[in-house]
Amino acid sequence: MNFQLINWLAVVVAALSAFLVGGIWYSPALFANAWMADNKLTSAELQASSKGRAFGFTAFFSIIMAVNLAMFLADAKTDLAWGTAAGFLAGIWTFCAIAIHSLFELKSWRLIFINGGYSVVSLTLMGLILGAWR
Repeated sequence: MNFQLINWLAVVVAALSAFLVGGIWYSPALFANAWMADNKLTSAELQASSKGRAFGFTAFFSIIMAVNLAMFLADAKTDLAWGTAAGFLAGIWTFCAIAIHSLFELKSWRLIFINGGYSVVSLTLMGLILGAWR
């Protein structure tokens, strides 16, 4: 791995893309209502929760994910196709981890696909950004 091959601005943009995907994915237009129902959460409970804590840790973990993926892609041969494929494969990996934990937590398959699907889409986009922005 060659740290000089990491585009740190691309890492930041890739991390921010997870916010964009999450904002759309967990919006009422897509999966918010199903996600809340399967988690047995109400709008009032979400409104009362700490937004700073949730978004702060989300930013922190998104940066870690983007840096980690960038480290795997720190190769002169990395391009758009490989970056996208690697992001997708990382998403499948995290989907499986989410599924394993969720099955033991007795979560629904719908919730597993909502949360796991977010990981697949967001990591694929991260890989696309990192692969394209060399």
